[in-house]
Amino acid sequence: MRNSASFSALACAAFLLTSCAASGAAAGQTRSSEVLSAGEEAASFERDRQSVLAMAGDYKVTFDFIETVPFVEGYELKDRKLSGGNEIVRVVEDTGDFISLQHILVVGPEDAPIVVKHWRQDWRYEPQRVLVFIGGNAWEWRDVPTGEREGAWSQTVYQVDDAPRYGAVGDWTYEDGIAEWTPPAEWRPLPRRDMTTRDDYHAVDAVNRHALTPDGWVHEQDNSKLILAGEPQALVREIGVNTYRRSSDFEVAVGDAYWSATEDYWAGVRDEWAEIEAEYPRFAITIKGETEALYNPLLGLANEVQEGERDTASAISEARSVIRSFVTPDIGELADRLHSADHSAAGDQG
Repeated sequence: MRNSASFSALACAAFLLTSCAASGAAAGQTRSSEVLSAGEEAASFERDRQSVLAMAGDYKVTFDFIETVPFVEGYELKDRKLSGGNEIVRVVEDTGDFISLQHILVVGPEDAPIVVKHWRQDWRYEPQRVLVFIGGNAWEWRDVPTGEREGAWSQTVYQVDDAPRYGAVGDWTYEDGIAEWTPPAEWRPLPRRDMTTRDDYHAVDAVNRHALTPDGWVHEQDNSKLILAGEPQALVREIGVNTYRRSSDFEVAVGDAYWSATEDYWAGVRDEWAEIEAEYPRFAITIKGETEALYNPLLGLANEVQEGERDTASAISEARSVIRSFVTPDIGELADRLHSADHSAAGDQG
């Protein structure tokens, strides 16, 4: 594991020693202040790291979404969406300035729990670029200016099949006793709760705040649901609060057993997506709307690996072929990538 904080402190200490020998006491006083500044920077970096790592654990989770303000005439606010379950969050990778956390849902009855691979969040310190959603199941790399990345962290969120979902850059802050990370608004795809039930908007312009709490953490969302046919038009605003309360009062071992059996397979899947991200400055999934034709085969292969019906190497090989069959760098026009939407009856959509 690379420890960027330790490296920075050691480098500054070495610089101080050589400078003092060459330049005398006055120079030594100046360099001491530089070491103090570097020490503060290292402490801030480590504090941020621990805030990210604090999201790992076992949780009782509540997903709560409520539409608040309509912006299209005739639109009627939809019913509140409230759901939940149990979730384990595990550290997939930690190299110091990069941390990856995998979420795994454990739902259903206690005597027959169901494990569902959920989303993944990757955090990178002072990123040079970030992968962002641009609508119609397409993504592109966006450079992060030097002034915006100093001390900042990017969060890139991935879907159940490890396809990208959205990315943003923000700072961890600690005002008023709250450790929280808040980026500017960025686009993201529709949540599955809407992608599978409605067709009256195309993307979400979202602020995704992560804040630590005494018993876990919370993912707060300030969402504007956008119609992208023509100039972007906000359909309605929505508030989301996903609450993670620490709890091991469920079959944690079932979730860990799934991950132990399939983590090498999913590492291969992540590698394929990483190759695509490295190869293309922008790319799209050729499916319009919900990408079931992509994620169902990948999840199915994981189940075969878990059950011992398929060896990991052959499952990864097939998964790579499935992914490549749905990915293209020729993203075309946004209008051609959108799933159909009926805006004339927006108020009647479920």
